[in-house]
Amino acid sequence: MSAPDAVIVTVLLKFLWKRQCGIMAPKGKPAAAKPVEKKAAKVAKAVDAKKKVAKGKVVHKKKIRTSVHFRRPKTLALPRTPRYPRKSVPSRSKLDAFNIIKYPLTTESAMKSIEDTNTLVFVVDLRANKHQIKQAVKKLYQISVQKINTLVTPLATKKAYVRLAPDYDALDVANKIGII
Repeated sequence: MSAPDAVIVTVLLKFLWKRQCGIMAPKGKPAAAKPVEKKAAKVAKAVDAKKKVAKGKVVHKKKIRTSVHFRRPKTLALPRTPRYPRKSVPSRSKLDAFNIIKYPLTTESAMKSIEDTNTLVFVVDLRANKHQIKQAVKKLYQISVQKINTLVTPLATKKAYVRLAPDYDALDVANKIGII
């Protein structure tokens, strides 16, 4: 082998060795694309940094508790939506006019209140209130009531002192009912 041939062989061997080790970049356009990709990555990073600066940093502050008692916060309570009714028929009110007023009292003191204060005395259901008693008297005897006083006796019965309106006379109503 001559000297120029040996030089060519050594240059060729060095070239192949560099190519195999990855020291030399492969020839062609892909080598030129890397700087563009790097530039795009840098631009994207800069845009992200700009957004973060504009937004500001969210600081989570721990809530200071001023009480030793923990009250559970109120959460959303949705109304019930049942798939079927729990009762097939709604229960009717057991306190109608005939159950509210049991009977009129005919004692001496009741008669005295009829004559003196234009007031009828009834024994009524213990659970009935004044509004219900007023409606029941109006329905049963077709009279208007001025006011009602109630009294629960020691025997656990309720008396209703029904004061009639001035245009009604308690004596006439008592006769119509059949008390007198």
